[in-house]
Amino acid sequence: MSALTTHVLDTSLGRPAAGVALTLERREAGLWLELGRSRTDADGRCRDLLPAGVALQKASYRLSFDSGAYFSERGVLAFYPLVSVVFEVRDETQHYHVPLLLSPFGYSTYRGS
Repeated sequence: MSALTTHVLDTSLGRPAAGVALTLERREAGLWLELGRSRTDADGRCRDLLPAGVALQKASYRLSFDSGAYFSERGVLAFYPLVSVVFEVRDETQHYHVPLLLSPFGYSTYRGS
């Protein structure tokens, strides 16, 4: 079964980023359609990005992380208030893991497993 997950690590602290708000969208007919919202758990993971009854499709997706609120809640000034990662699902039967390495002044992402 296909799935979509993420894991956020706060590299400035060397630990998972708990409580990061996320929004998942799919591009349809040139517009972004919101599919769901969630937050990372205590381990910085989010396993419920796709709402019940919604399956991955061959399409472009955008996963947005509210990094500004995450750092603000911790009293940390940050440069990037929002991190948006746009990626392509080409085989809807696969598992897609989209990790984010986050710090107040930089971020990195990759396709995980």
